[in-house]
Amino acid sequence: MSSDIKLEFGQYSIAGRKSRNDDSYGIVIPDGHMLSAKGIAIAIADGMSSSEAAKEASECCVRSFLEDYYATHESWTVKRSVATVLKAVNAWLYAQGQRLDFEGRGMVSTFSGIIFKSGMAHIFHAGDSRIWRLRASTLEQLTTDHRLKLGRGLEHLSRAFGTNQNLEIDYRQEVLEKGDVYFLSTDGVHDTISSAEIAGLIKVGLAEPEATARKIVEAAYEKGSTDNLTCQIIHIREPGQRDALGQSAAALQLPFPKLMTAGDILDGFRIIRPIHESSRSQVYLATDTETQETIAIKTPSPNFSDDAAYIEGFAHEEWVGRLVRSPNTLKIHEIKGRRYFLYHVTEHFEGKTLQQWMLDNPRPELETVRSIVEQIAIGLRAMHRKDILHLDLKPSNVMINGQGLVKIIDFGSSRAASWADDRQSNATAAPAGTADYTAPENILGKPPSNRSDIFSLGAIAYEMMTGALPYGKGFSSAAMIKKSKYVSATWLRNEIPLWMDAALEKAVHIDPERRTDALSALTADLRKPNSALVPTHVRPLIEKNPLLLWKLISLGLFILVLVLTFNLRR
Repeated sequence: MSSDIKLEFGQYSIAGRKSRNDDSYGIVIPDGHMLSAKGIAIAIADGMSSSEAAKEASECCVRSFLEDYYATHESWTVKRSVATVLKAVNAWLYAQGQRLDFEGRGMVSTFSGIIFKSGMAHIFHAGDSRIWRLRASTLEQLTTDHRLKLGRGLEHLSRAFGTNQNLEIDYRQEVLEKGDVYFLSTDGVHDTISSAEIAGLIKVGLAEPEATARKIVEAAYEKGSTDNLTCQIIHIREPGQRDALGQSAAALQLPFPKLMTAGDILDGFRIIRPIHESSRSQVYLATDTETQETIAIKTPSPNFSDDAAYIEGFAHEEWVGRLVRSPNTLKIHEIKGRRYFLYHVTEHFEGKTLQQWMLDNPRPELETVRSIVEQIAIGLRAMHRKDILHLDLKPSNVMINGQGLVKIIDFGSSRAASWADDRQSNATAAPAGTADYTAPENILGKPPSNRSDIFSLGAIAYEMMTGALPYGKGFSSAAMIKKSKYVSATWLRNEIPLWMDAALEKAVHIDPERRTDALSALTADLRKPNSALVPTHVRPLIEKNPLLLWKLISLGLFILVLVLTFNLRR
């Protein structure tokens, strides 16, 4: 699938039986990078005809939407960008209307706009212009008319641009599918001809959207419309590759598959056998019935079918697994056909979790530990280069096969700058990850960084070498973090050299500013001594090996007792 949306469109507008046309409309399809970064914008507006400034109002809405949206920061979400633009437009129209109202020139307009981006339609609306979608021969109205019935057939706009200083703008997002048709119209069209007639004309003339838009307007005119008439038709040829937010929105619309057994078919994949089952997910070995490729399928646990946060995380994991490419991260495949259930299709990687490996290898060679750490670092580096933090690195989220190949297998708690919604940008949100391996800044509600993942990797390296955690256990509170003290790895395993212990201590430092700042630095420091880390003074025995010190003290006391006892008996 192409990363960018592809579409065909047509639009047409006439004044009809009125002396002037107060409707405005337009579409912007940017070139190159901006198409991926900001998407395609389309808008329609209907100025309130009782005002002399109606045309100016509708033009202001459409022009500002189509131009100013592309000037907003690329890191902003579509919703934030458009809300900023439309809020400014409404404030200006309201201020102008207040000044000109005594002249009968209040500036009021309906507005309906769409941003097509990353496989999603972001819809913004106020007033009684409309946005529709034709999918599988069904025409559905996606916006609500903001009309207030006054009786005796009279109606009044209850919401429109320029009528209220704090205008509420409707927003919704829809997942794009190949073949969708979006239809925008002003009331001169949809108040005159039925939705069935509109759908029929679109289906017949889909190959020529410009001519079809004209036919729909002319049909409404011939039926006696007394208003301005405007419509737009957008035929989605390719919906584009979804980003993280789009992936999440799509997932929320899919049902969970049932628990499966050997022989079951899921959207063209035949289940061979279950591989793993936990309270959060199931993994099955399967084959693609079309290509005969052996793959794995991960399905969400039925326990979370009504948990939106869980579903978002499950969808986000798929997006990350498709975005990041590394020999040391599990590959998640794009599903080519239409998907009817929520699941992931991944490569089949035969192995055991690093957690199980550590149980089977309680005292591994230091070189083996280095090799595993370096492979995990390669996978993390691939994520960091995509501006994605893992934030839940732990032995159960890493697998190793019989040949020693290591892969990071779970991305459900990762965070990406491109998923800049309120939930993720809130620094005080609940920390991701497992307490035993989570960096202290995450527990404290501070923004995570690449050093947060370095802490987790350092903790895993320490545990592989010693069988314990660098602070005895994970952190659960600010008070615990404050009183925690690093336990030297040399106390637990004598053959660990001091310079390697120093590298581990820096990698898991409580203060991220004093922690190892790059994955490459960590792997290098575990390979050879770093002169900046190796202690230059002779460390007292109480620091190097307190257990040995107390054994020696105990031995000395025992000898002293023997001597005293012997002397007393003489």
